[in-house]
Amino acid sequence: MTAANAVDEAIISRRSVRGFLPDPVPASTIRDLIALAGRAPSGSNIQPWKVHVVTGAALTRLTDALSAAHESDAPEAREYEYYPVTWRDPYLGRRRALGWQLYGLAGIGKGDRAGAKRQMGRNFTFFGAPVGLVFAIDRDMEQGSWLDYGMFLQTLMIAARGRGLDTCPQAAIASYPGVVRQQLGIPESEMVVCGMALGFADPDEPVNALRAEREPVESYTVFHAD
Repeated sequence: MTAANAVDEAIISRRSVRGFLPDPVPASTIRDLIALAGRAPSGSNIQPWKVHVVTGAALTRLTDALSAAHESDAPEAREYEYYPVTWRDPYLGRRRALGWQLYGLAGIGKGDRAGAKRQMGRNFTFFGAPVGLVFAIDRDMEQGSWLDYGMFLQTLMIAARGRGLDTCPQAAIASYPGVVRQQLGIPESEMVVCGMALGFADPDEPVNALRAEREPVESYTVFHAD
């Protein structure tokens, strides 16, 4: 396999895995992945990312606290809006299509709110992954640094695939910034951006059969030549 093909394969095979094996990931591998992600570009090389690696007993404490918050039905106020405040097509249609795919694989029927809540709650266990990553950013950073952060996260996920690992980026972790901040000692001067599950995909997890469709290039690209 050529270098280009290997990179292409890592990009194409990256997906959001929602069920992991308990097999540990070596600390040296996690460190290498973060170092590779740190090669992502950032405006004026300011490198705005801050990473918390959570494993072992610390991960158990964090997932217990997040799960308890989720079960309490007392959500915290998000510190930033991830999704549109007002949904419209084509984005609404894409979201619904993915949701029904996911729920179908998980055996959750229409109107099954308890089932939907259980599935949502799996986010707060990092889907059973042995590694939970939490990302933060200084509050005084502007939108450009958030764009840079996206490149950092993508680089980390592609690097993980190159090592046979899988990930799931999780905006849901930022739903309880107070819980995360307390558990990980994140100062008020920083905002929780998201989380990410990291580990080896469980081949027996039904929802891991999900393959999200992508729009064709022509639907969002204009080629200018003449």
